[in-house]
Amino acid sequence: MFARDIGIDLGTANVLIHVKGKGIVLNEPSVVALDKNTGRVFAVGEEARRMVGRTPGNIVAIRPLKDGVIADFDVTEAMLKHFINKLNVKGFLSKPRILICCPTNITSVEQKAIKEAAEKSGGKKIYLEEEPKVAAIGAGMDIFQPSGNMVVDIGGGTTDVAVLSMGDIVTSSSIKMAGDKFDSEILQYIKREYKLLIGERTAENIKINIGTVFPGARKEEMEIRGRDMVSGLPRTITVHSEEIEQALRESVTVIVQAAKSVLERTPPELSADIIDRGVILTGGGALLHGIDMLLADELKVPVLIAENPMDCVAIGTGIMLDNIDRLPKRKLG
Repeated sequence: MFARDIGIDLGTANVLIHVKGKGIVLNEPSVVALDKNTGRVFAVGEEARRMVGRTPGNIVAIRPLKDGVIADFDVTEAMLKHFINKLNVKGFLSKPRILICCPTNITSVEQKAIKEAAEKSGGKKIYLEEEPKVAAIGAGMDIFQPSGNMVVDIGGGTTDVAVLSMGDIVTSSSIKMAGDKFDSEILQYIKREYKLLIGERTAENIKINIGTVFPGARKEEMEIRGRDMVSGLPRTITVHSEEIEQALRESVTVIVQAAKSVLERTPPELSADIIDRGVILTGGGALLHGIDMLLADELKVPVLIAENPMDCVAIGTGIMLDNIDRLPKRKLG
């Protein structure tokens, strides 16, 4: 019984795991619930996410990844161990090779931390690849031709923008502005405008159900409950799509600026290709209503959302695992 190669999309919001020959076998939130007193892991993934903001004092729900990098090493290791053991991919005497994706601008120290966490959780050989490159492959782009492809990967912690050609990144930018920041902007807006405190999960539900970033593109409303800051009692209010567009306007402008700056640094020949092929949006943030219209309007090029934007990176790791022996070996200091 040989170990199977696995690809991991180690995201700030979700961890997706692709097992060679089986496809995507795991998609769970990157959350770990710990007992503060003993340090014992209480729950991991979906089970732990349900506990966010709803636990007694001694149990804390932690998100060990922040802005696409490891914020809490031990907890990340425990989480990866839990997921890998759950999949039962280790062989009788052999360990799996693991391919992990990371944002484009992380430091060698952060790369080392990701590598070590994967090694300790049972990997034999660890390969690191840049997220936008893997996302582009997963979205079905042929990045190995001498022509320009542009991808905008909006995740939970980071947004990666990259122009690719000949199988590598030509120009790129990685910013810490993505899904989590959108949630916190909505949370702050409700607090400021309505003097109502809501939790992260409620903010995320608002974003998914009625949120938009393109003025006038959506006209929906939603009832939300929270705690009144003045009286301290529960209260219900109704929020509208237009308000969410206002709340997110500043954050989304940062993403638009990042995409513009990457295009400005792109060689003219490749820019011409991007006008023909358009920009592909991947990551959970691609599902944010109106983001494709806004980018198309600002960048003046066609913008398309990938088929399964949430799964692009994991699908890409699967394609790369099939060609793992041809991947350039990355030496880490």
